[in-house]
Amino acid sequence: MSGAGNREAVFPTRQSLGLMKAKLKGAQTGHDLLKRKSEALTKRFREITRRIDEAKRKMGRVMQIAAFSLAEVTYAVGGNIGYQVQESAKSARFRIRTKQENVSGVFLPAFESYTTEGNSDFGLTGLGKGGQQVQRCRETYARAVETLVELASLQTAFVILDEVIKVVNRRVNAIEHVQNKKQRDTAAQDVEMKLRREAAEKAGDDKENETSGGDLLGDEEDADVIF
Repeated sequence: MSGAGNREAVFPTRQSLGLMKAKLKGAQTGHDLLKRKSEALTKRFREITRRIDEAKRKMGRVMQIAAFSLAEVTYAVGGNIGYQVQESAKSARFRIRTKQENVSGVFLPAFESYTTEGNSDFGLTGLGKGGQQVQRCRETYARAVETLVELASLQTAFVILDEVIKVVNRRVNAIEHVQNKKQRDTAAQDVEMKLRREAAEKAGDDKENETSGGDLLGDEEDADVIF
């Protein structure tokens, strides 16, 4: 019950008291900073979760339209035009670049799609028929790829934030556990000291009563009286 094993080996001096107060202040400040960081990351995490849900719904609609557009091209042109498209496209115009976003000290990668200048048509693709369907299908699939890039960016940020939030929350819980344990130990020591003080006072009172009440009990023999 003494709790001596949990106490730090320090001398009871003013300097030690100042150092312990500084340590306690630092722990409280660190706890507050981590708590605010966890709240900011959790807020952003919820926002990303909402955006992921919206992006997935959008992705489903865009892919459905793209598949229908491809069916129109196949019907209008006839046969498979994949080979003609590959021959006409000499270089990729749809590209991706990355950037970083700082959220409470956590750097989240973000993917951004863009197009470069180059061959903007398919040459003889369609051979004069179905050209509008081919162009519309191309634009539809471009939007699908943009949505896919957006979803990939959100999913990457989701995974990183999920891991970071777990680490931060573990640190916050560890600091709270240590502080609560020290408070419980201090309270237990105070109770123990109070019980010891009461026991000592009671023992002193009992001893005093025994000393003052010895003559009343008649333990000593009276001297003989001679007439």
